[in-house]
Amino acid sequence: MFKCSLAASTALFAFTLALPVGAYAATDLQWWHAMTGANNEVVNQLAKEFNENQSDYTVTPVFKGTYPETLNAGIAAFRSNQPPAIIQVFDAGSGVMMGAEGAILPAADVLQKGGYTFDKAQYLAGIAAYYSKPDGTMLSFPYNSSSPIMYFNKDIFAKAGLDAATPLKTWPEVFEAAKKIKTSGAASCGFTSTWLTWIQTENFAAWNNVAYGTNENGLGGNDVKLEFNSPLFVQHFQAIADLAKDGTFRYGGRTSEAKQLFMSGECAILTESSGGLGDIIKSGVKYGIGQLPYYEGHGPQNTIPGGASLWVFGGKSDDEYKGVAQFFNFLSQTKIQARLHQVSGYMPVTNAAYEETKKSGFYDKNQGRETPILQMMGRAPTENSKGVRLVNLPQVRDIMNEEFEAMLAGKQDAKAALDKAVERGNAAIAEVVGN
Repeated sequence: MFKCSLAASTALFAFTLALPVGAYAATDLQWWHAMTGANNEVVNQLAKEFNENQSDYTVTPVFKGTYPETLNAGIAAFRSNQPPAIIQVFDAGSGVMMGAEGAILPAADVLQKGGYTFDKAQYLAGIAAYYSKPDGTMLSFPYNSSSPIMYFNKDIFAKAGLDAATPLKTWPEVFEAAKKIKTSGAASCGFTSTWLTWIQTENFAAWNNVAYGTNENGLGGNDVKLEFNSPLFVQHFQAIADLAKDGTFRYGGRTSEAKQLFMSGECAILTESSGGLGDIIKSGVKYGIGQLPYYEGHGPQNTIPGGASLWVFGGKSDDEYKGVAQFFNFLSQTKIQARLHQVSGYMPVTNAAYEETKKSGFYDKNQGRETPILQMMGRAPTENSKGVRLVNLPQVRDIMNEEFEAMLAGKQDAKAALDKAVERGNAAIAEVVGN
């Protein structure tokens, strides 16, 4: 047995010597993410291109489920001292990551460790600010930033006798169109929405310039009192609840599930992330794009970033940080950012990529594709529209979803749902901040 082992060891040693120098030198960098469908294909393609263009590092994408599931997986991995190098965290998790001192290394520091000059000015201001500390230090890399927009099925609009060439602008117009679509039989559902929390509350507040909470919605401090039960919110959600009674509004789920109702042709109007465009294109639906609807006398103001950013865990080696910095530098290239924006519907995170896309004539050929950028950059943010940042925003969103679902099931009206969500949300925030 000893002779066999010795022979095997000798053969292995000889084989190792025969391999090219550096064959085992590549440092693996795991990238945990939540992308599905067309966006998952983009993730894999980007990693493939980076890996093929250098030999020192291998970025390995690992799908970890939905946005909340990916965040929870990252927290569990950190607690067990086995975190990945990079994790994609959705906008709602930003406050959680920012509050985890020592758990992460700011993206600005990572780039500098890799020998790159960090210039915050190269990134779109609204996006960079959302993922930065008050002193301007960018904490995470804004990989896939999005803005909620309205999609509408042109064929169904034409069948219902609606103008398929002109996007609807206000919520009352959307609700009336949805009723006409349902009653005419053009579709079984007039209107649906993904992410009732992000789109219909957080962005609703910003776009209509009404408060979501105190302390600049959490950007000014952790001690926040929620205020999304004010009259305009009640009016809006009661209108949705009324439409749900006969199926004119159809609820798809807490995150992006409702997108399937639009792509299948069941629902004619969808409010969804601009990042959902890739799947909508692949579905073959003849779609149009419009701004997120608003209420006259309140909006439009500006939308706030959604999507996700890339966070780097602390406790990694200098070599790993150099690799992550090189990968972030790769992602920042104008040609990469321009392509990512044009293929996925997510916004370009750099000014250069935005300018390059404009110069190419892309927006002239693809009507509506500049809409999410113009929504976010159109006006200087107010205290109501800088964004939402809570230390436990995922938990608060879960509370809100529970109350919304009870409302849509006819168990309570909009005022009761919003009042309960505010009361429970404030208690949850106080418990975390108090600790």
